[in-house]
Amino acid sequence: MFGRSRSWVGGGHGKAARSIHSLDHLKYMYHVLTKNTTVTDHNRNLLVETIRSITEILIWGDQNDSSVFDFFLEKNMFVFFLNILRQKSGRYVCVQLLQTLNILFENISHETSLYYLLSNNYVNSIIVHKFDFSDEEIMAYYISFLKTLSLKLNNHTVHFFYNEHTNDFALYTEAIKFFNHPESMVRIAVRTITLNVYKVDNQPMLHYIRDKTAVPYFSNLVWFIGSHVIELDNCVQTDEEHRNRGKLSDLVAEHLDHLHYLNDILIINCEFLNDVLTDHLLNRLFLPLYVYSLVNQDKGGERPKISFQVSLYLLSQVFLIIHYAPLVNSLAEVILNGDLSVFSSKVEQDIQKNSTKSSIRCFIKPTETLERSLEINKQKGKKRLQKRPNYKNVGEEDEEERGSEDNQDDLDKTKGTEASSKGIRTSSENEEIEMVIMERCKLSELSISTVTEQNTTDEEKSAAASGSEITNWNRPFLDMVYNALDCADDDYYALFVLCLLYAMSHNKGIDPVKLERIQLPAQHAEERNSYNHVLAERLIRIMNYAAQPDGKIRLATLELGCLLLKQLVFSKNGSIIKDVHLACLEGAREESVHLLRRFYKGEEIFLDMFEDEYRSMTIKPMNVEYLMMDASILLPPTGTPLTGIDFVKRLPCGDVERTRRAIRVFFMLRSLSLHLRNEPETQLPLTREEDLIKTDDVLDWNNSDLIACTVITKDGGQVQRFLAVDIYQMSLVEPDVARLGWGVVKFAGLLQDMQVTGVEDDSRALNIIIHKPASSPHSKPFPILQATFIFSDHIRCIIAKQRLAKGRIQARRMKMQRIAALLDLPVHPSTEVVMGFGHSSAATAQHLPFRFYDQSRRGSSDPTVQRSVFASVDKVPGFAVAQCINQHNPSPLSSPSPSSGSGSTGRCDSVTASSTSTPSAAQSPSGAAMAVVEFSKHRLLNGQ
Repeated sequence: MFGRSRSWVGGGHGKAARSIHSLDHLKYMYHVLTKNTTVTDHNRNLLVETIRSITEILIWGDQNDSSVFDFFLEKNMFVFFLNILRQKSGRYVCVQLLQTLNILFENISHETSLYYLLSNNYVNSIIVHKFDFSDEEIMAYYISFLKTLSLKLNNHTVHFFYNEHTNDFALYTEAIKFFNHPESMVRIAVRTITLNVYKVDNQPMLHYIRDKTAVPYFSNLVWFIGSHVIELDNCVQTDEEHRNRGKLSDLVAEHLDHLHYLNDILIINCEFLNDVLTDHLLNRLFLPLYVYSLVNQDKGGERPKISFQVSLYLLSQVFLIIHYAPLVNSLAEVILNGDLSVFSSKVEQDIQKNSTKSSIRCFIKPTETLERSLEINKQKGKKRLQKRPNYKNVGEEDEEERGSEDNQDDLDKTKGTEASSKGIRTSSENEEIEMVIMERCKLSELSISTVTEQNTTDEEKSAAASGSEITNWNRPFLDMVYNALDCADDDYYALFVLCLLYAMSHNKGIDPVKLERIQLPAQHAEERNSYNHVLAERLIRIMNYAAQPDGKIRLATLELGCLLLKQLVFSKNGSIIKDVHLACLEGAREESVHLLRRFYKGEEIFLDMFEDEYRSMTIKPMNVEYLMMDASILLPPTGTPLTGIDFVKRLPCGDVERTRRAIRVFFMLRSLSLHLRNEPETQLPLTREEDLIKTDDVLDWNNSDLIACTVITKDGGQVQRFLAVDIYQMSLVEPDVARLGWGVVKFAGLLQDMQVTGVEDDSRALNIIIHKPASSPHSKPFPILQATFIFSDHIRCIIAKQRLAKGRIQARRMKMQRIAALLDLPVHPSTEVVMGFGHSSAATAQHLPFRFYDQSRRGSSDPTVQRSVFASVDKVPGFAVAQCINQHNPSPLSSPSPSSGSGSTGRCDSVTASSTSTPSAAQSPSGAAMAVVEFSKHRLLNGQ
């Protein structure tokens, strides 16, 4: 029988192999199981293959034959699976059984089939089976099996897992025991399982979770998160040399996962679960560990503490991720308006005169492990089953348990559980009383302060918001936050403070009234007439430090400070900044201009850096969420690029990076200044996309200088095109067969990004490469055009090469002059005419505007406009189009002008004029003139 089965499983020939997915074959598999009820070394492989085959048949039957499940239930075949597990048959059988069960439940789609499998409680027996979880493979398949079952949970299937009569929920309680497993994938699976459970809207089940598991699970979870935070802080303190950044990044990622998990629980919006979770997060983690660490005290005290920068960093993550209003409002209230009295033992004793608990706001380890707590609650549940629970004997049970239980904390939790059945709010009752008293105290203080501020001016309100005129209300946490903005030496702490203020002001759950107490506006604040002067002054001071030659302000800090200042001084009606603050900001902007002048150079690299930095700043603006995910900012600022830290998050190294930093500082402060003065930006960027010729533009090329050529691309393709050179671009044009003299642009690229080289063995050819502007200074240039241009003769090739080379020089020169104008440097336009045109004094006075032909571009839908792009009056009209379509559509051409040497155009910036129009345009004017005469003759002959 063993050999016969292996032949079938191995895909042997015969009738059985041809009908393995059938009811008959399931019967055969059942026969195999009945003959092999005991697992031995000889039949272990046979049983494993039999279980796999049964799983395949069940999945097939779910979609094709319902009688398969009828037979499966009739013969109670799940009992065989359970018996195999209970025999302790070794890891091989356990792994294969868990794997096949996981596949089975993943692929079952019909609810009826699922009900068949879940009936008789065999699945719960497998869940509570004592596997060898020290085996990683068994652990992986087991937790995956639980996650698959949790995905099947709904209001109907939950009754197969949660037994309301025995008060047992094995799927949930067994899963949460692995919440702190060393393997991250197991922890993630546990979080998925719990979220799937919480989403099921079954009140008895949710009440069971609240009464039996919420307090022990959340208390142990909070302790686990806090332990990771302390480990993270130790890593920061001992890694000043950036040697353990990998470990630090893992710890930060783990904390982010915890916060997202907590937020996922809160947004499910199960009120009583949220109450318990919020209470534990506030009183056992955020306040006693995160907020308390903001006060500069020695670490030798009884309370555990973390470093100041880690505290600010983690609080910023909390406000960026969690938006649950009761939680973030209470946390913000303590940071902005609280003092150390919320942690004093005297206040706690006064509030808890009738309470048996002590030290509520403290980060302490739970007295019992989660597994032990669940076992105790389970035993209590069994004892209560001996009596029929009603409203009369609940108190009696409590009295009996009071005498029998030694653990006072477990007794308090049980009392809260029993009180919840009476409809009383029981999520940490003592903590809630304490929280209510604290809120009342704050409200009374707020009402007093509100009465005294009703008749104050805006300046007095601002001073009051900064805490300068409040003598009876000590706010040490807010004071520490403000003091950290003093970054004369470095911005190590200032960056975290700015992130915290940004996160709080953009948190949707925080009541704007709480932010208005310190005049920190929310993201969508109402109209207002005042702002926090102290905060504004400290932000402007950061900008002044950043504009200094030896400033230690990182670009990320500066950009975040600019964002906060805009938010601080802007209301619906525009900027409300005071003149004195605007003057200080203008002073910082002037300092940035002077700083950039020190690095201004006439070299090509400066123009490329200038445009690259503007492009990078525009394409990738500051994202605070991503910034707070980077663990490298927790370490002291460094100036070496060898660490791999992004340039904006570290100090510059070398002249090139100092130049890049000076350019960025100039851009940020210029943009902020224009924004606060409600003025538009008219000079940047140096090249506007909307002012450039684009592919598929249809333009009038009459009276334009075009050179016919054959373009051979890198992949071997050949096309006939006409080459045109503009002030900033070179274009490849194809004639428009619909209208004479018009052409369609097939390619357009910037001259400044072009490389032109000759071909050694062909005097009529040029190799031309045009690179795409890089999005990052470190990115590799990407060629958007790499082709060989072949012209009719060497004369045309020489003219094209000169035109492209000089056009590139002229385009870069004009942009450098515009940068000089931005920096208030004297502009010295060259008197030399390059490419046959000069600049008028009017153009120079206007600091060389973007484009002079912005009105000349025309689309194909505008046939009425007949203005030429390059209005030269001494060229052959329609010559470019006629050269290609003459043989297909002959048409009379107007007679050419005899003069071909003037080269002057009707517009001051045309670059299509002949290079021989002015003697100073070439080294040998007579030779260039002869070349143009020959080129004109050739054009006339071809045109006729």
